[in-house]
This record gives sequence, C-alpha cells and structure tokens, in this order.
Amino acid sequence: MSLQWMAVATFLYVEVFFVLLLCIPFISPKRWNKVFKSRLIQTVALYGNTSFMVVLAILVFLLIDAFREVRKYSVTEKVDLTNNPTAVEHIHMKLFRAQRNQYIAGFALLLCLLLRRLATLLSQQASLMASNEAFKKQAEGASAAAKKYMEDNELLQEV
Repeated sequence: MSLQWMAVATFLYVEVFFVLLLCIPFISPKRWNKVFKSRLIQTVALYGNTSFMVVLAILVFLLIDAFREVRKYSVTEKVDLTNNPTAVEHIHMKLFRAQRNQYIAGFALLLCLLLRRLATLLSQQASLMASNEAFKKQAEGASAAAKKYMEDNELLQEV
C-alpha cells in the first residue's frame, strides 16, 4: 500500500474511532458540549473549516483517482491476455488494489461528513437540553406563583 493510501486508511481508522466515541450513549450531550466549547477545541475549530475543506478536497481527489484506476484495470475482457498467463493475475491484483483504495477513500469521505454532522447535532442537542431546563424552571416558578396567588385569592374571599 502506498504512502498516500496508508495515510487515508489511517485517517479512516481515526474517523471510525471518533464516530464510535461520539455515539457512546452514557456520555451526555452536555458533556460533549463542554468538550466542544473548550479552549483547545475552539482554537482548532477556528481554523477547522478551512482544513475541513482541504481534507474534503483531498479525499474527493483521491476518490476520483481510485475511480480512474478501477476503470483503467477493468479492461481484462476487452484486451487479449492469452499470450501471457501471469498478466491476467497481475491485472486482477491491480484491480483489487484499485477497488480497495476506492472503498477506503469513499468511506473516509463519508465518515468525514458524518463526523462533522454528528458533532453539530450533539452541540444542538446540548443547547436544546439547556433551554429545555430553563423553560422547565421558568414554568415551575410560574406554577408556584400561580398557586400562591390562588391561595391568597381564596383567603381574601373568605374574609
């Protein structure tokens, strides 16, 4: 495996780890929001959009290259290779590697987009949970005030 595909495969494995980490059910969205709001993550996120687009462009470029390689080595039926029997196996080996690279680049691209969306959804869920708690406290306060006013009103009607 060449260096570029080794890097893409490593990137894919790291993405799989982070997606699985973000999907752990016992880590609450509030805690993820605290992590996302930390100073280190904010510094990374400041330059993150540009780097995300660069990584996306590289992955798209590598995916297109993998498609080209698959198409290049898919000509075994069109070309007569009966004179050299090892050439067929060599072409099949190259085709297998090209298809492997295509899947690696495709899944890395998919998980890159999925990871970004998952982080966005976790942040939104955390902010919605915080606003939900604030609304709940406000409603409890209004309910307690209404009960107090109703009791005061009953006392005034008795007098």
